[in-house]
Amino acid sequence: MDRRRGGVDRLRRVVRGTRAWARAAWPGPTGALPDFLIIGGQRCGTTSLHAYLAAHPDVRPATGKELQFFSVHHGRGERWYRAHFPPPAAGRLTFEASPYYLFHPSVPARVAALLPQARFVALLRDPVERAYSHYLHSRSYGQEPLGFAEALAAEPQRLAEALRDGPDTPAAHHALRTYSYAARGRYAEQLDRWYAHLPADRLHVVRSEDLYADPAGEYATILRFLGLTPFAPDTFARHTRRADRGPTGLTDEVRARLRAEFAPHNARLADLLDWPRTW
Repeated sequence: MDRRRGGVDRLRRVVRGTRAWARAAWPGPTGALPDFLIIGGQRCGTTSLHAYLAAHPDVRPATGKELQFFSVHHGRGERWYRAHFPPPAAGRLTFEASPYYLFHPSVPARVAALLPQARFVALLRDPVERAYSHYLHSRSYGQEPLGFAEALAAEPQRLAEALRDGPDTPAAHHALRTYSYAARGRYAEQLDRWYAHLPADRLHVVRSEDLYADPAGEYATILRFLGLTPFAPDTFARHTRRADRGPTGLTDEVRARLRAEFAPHNARLADLLDWPRTW
């Protein structure tokens, strides 16, 4: 992926949003609200899981991945959001996937208010590997001029400066989405925000490594959680939107430093979810 690909992605989102405005302005009913959401985390396999769930015969997805309604576009209103979904249909579920939802602090309350009966799926990946993958993603879009170690060092100040006027300004969204390499790996504090607004049994958390190792088994578990009938897609191919290139910036020294930084957060996550401490 390069800057040209980033421009294509932005254009695709603009077209999709413009079409939603047109549908929202048309008199009469709009689409259904989603029955479930994939809420993140970023660089944790959400694109693959989105493809697997969209392939289910009883699922009809939104017009595209990453609508970002509850985060970036909440001010556009419910009718705009509904315009991205198909009309209600008996026996059919609809959904969207926006990885920023897990991390953004305003999202859980907004989701709970609009989707009181919905279910949610979160994927969590080894936070060290996730942080570096996120960094490469930002680099591929031409948004990160620093080396990985330097970007990690700059992260606290970047986020603090961007959040001075709150988490919902354009500057805050840009920084939170682009430079949150370590912050997004502190999973327990993000889940705490979600559990404060919805029952724990409506949020299913999956380790990304487990999905990669046994996609059929984890997919079957997710289908049961969502109340969907058993189904096997044609393929469990992994979908990624960025290929690694060049020498790694995740040196042994940086990896060890991140491991130590994440250790207390991983321990708390393991206690929260009753998971083994494998990271």
